[in-house]
Amino acid sequence: MPKTNPEARERLVATAADMLRRRCLNATSIRELAKAAKAPLGSTYHYFPDGKKQVVTEAIQYAGAKVSRMLEQYLQKGPLDGIKGLLAYWREVLIETEYQAGCPVIAAAMEDPAVEEVALAQVEANIILNRWCALIAGALKQKGVSKKKAENLALAVLASAEGAIAITRIQKSIAAYDAVCALTLSQIKDALAES
Repeated sequence: MPKTNPEARERLVATAADMLRRRCLNATSIRELAKAAKAPLGSTYHYFPDGKKQVVTEAIQYAGAKVSRMLEQYLQKGPLDGIKGLLAYWREVLIETEYQAGCPVIAAAMEDPAVEEVALAQVEANIILNRWCALIAGALKQKGVSKKKAENLALAVLASAEGAIAITRIQKSIAAYDAVCALTLSQIKDALAES
């Protein structure tokens, strides 16, 4: 049995998150994960004895935590800069992957919920999306935006960005993403000016 290697395990989780953002949940298997991570198949089952559902859950948590840390850092400069930073990050991902990758948190949760892995993915995705909304809304509230408006704007930022990511991937063009981001940032500026 292979020894526990935290770096190898994290590489598998990061690879799974990348596969999810490119191929979604049902097109990602343990065998393909091992191949993509250049890891022995046996070690994959060693690190994830509960199989695909464990890998998917941890990959979503990994991606969610990464974006949460980034968002927290961006928001230290204020809500407008924070949202700009998040939107710029996703823009960069789209361009660097030639419109092949989206958000693994959303991608994993968008399939048939009757499948156990998807049901678990949806629970994790909801937790993460709520966390991102809370971070954005909190930054807006600190600048005087009312609680309800801040929560609505935070949800609108994420929903708009995720929708724009999907359209951008379909159209293979950044135009829709840029248009949505410009409108989103305009709404944030207006809300901050009014507060």
